[in-house]
Amino acid sequence: MIEAVNAVLRSGQLVYGVQGQRFEAVLQDFLGVRNAIVVSSGTAALHLALVALGIGPGDAVLIPDFTFPATGNVVRLVGAHPVLVDVDPLTYCVTPESVTAAIEAWRGPQKLRAFIPVHEFGHPADMHALLPIAQHHNLKVVEDAACAIGATDQGKACGTHGDIGCWSMHPRKTLTTGEGGILSTDNDALAAKLRLLRNHGMVRQTQGICFGKPGYNLRLTDIQSAMGLAQFPHLPNWINQRRILATEYCQALAPLVSGGVLTLPTNHPGHSWQTFMVVLSTSIDRATLIRELAEEGVEANLGAQCLSMQPAFEDTPPMPVTRHAPHLFKHGLALPFCESYGPQHVAQVTNLLARLLLKPCDFQAI
Repeated sequence: MIEAVNAVLRSGQLVYGVQGQRFEAVLQDFLGVRNAIVVSSGTAALHLALVALGIGPGDAVLIPDFTFPATGNVVRLVGAHPVLVDVDPLTYCVTPESVTAAIEAWRGPQKLRAFIPVHEFGHPADMHALLPIAQHHNLKVVEDAACAIGATDQGKACGTHGDIGCWSMHPRKTLTTGEGGILSTDNDALAAKLRLLRNHGMVRQTQGICFGKPGYNLRLTDIQSAMGLAQFPHLPNWINQRRILATEYCQALAPLVSGGVLTLPTNHPGHSWQTFMVVLSTSIDRATLIRELAEEGVEANLGAQCLSMQPAFEDTPPMPVTRHAPHLFKHGLALPFCESYGPQHVAQVTNLLARLLLKPCDFQAI
């Protein structure tokens, strides 16, 4: 990767150029789409998707209540209203039932115009069941696949079912360019609009540069694209290693599941496993457990946020009231997880968890 970055530095072409175009071609082939557009972050991808689809003031957008806040932030930033939807307690994704309930309960003045399902932590949302609901209600679908590069469902890449798919290349992601994002669409006109919005609304013509409409500066640099290209040949193996690691975790944690101290996420065969999050029993004080794990050299953390419990969304109470999203936020525990880990790391973490949780009095939730 260092050599690839050095080559870009020596070339003098640092902003989006040949490397970015090469990266997009590789991504198109990998995802099986007509158009892939690289941008400066996953949040930028989500934001551009809503702008390109014309979502704005007077509109409402269905989003999960359990997700990273960027999913909701972009809805607010285009002037639309987020409608929070509950998630499944084992997949951490929205369900056809929870989406239907939110649609039927919606009484706001805004018009429901779009839906952003999230493939949480890399688990495929059930797009085969969700898309007909969106189509019935004439909703645009923007898939938040920020964590789901390489995730598949019934042979199709997550992020490629809806109108636009969005991925992140943040350092926590399996494929990283430091910061970066990807959009995909099979709609060529929409792709052209996204490319225009990404680059100041700029069009290069024989007579010079023309600025056709106001746009943003959300390009990915060629330095970052070179980083992505250098990693790409390793990506399938990295995802496979993560799937193996998740299975090893599930097997090693089975006694703690039987003991009633935690539950495990669904091990979907197409899961890409950016994060492995268990859910602790309500009797366990997560903060105390995280602290004691850290004292033993094991770093763990919460998984994602419950938007309805965040100040930025406290004026957006979900209807119907979400039950699983707050529980996952309060009791979820993300364990150490990386494609370079092996059975010895799983044993270290799970043996320590078992030892600590044998002392339940130390972790009684207040």
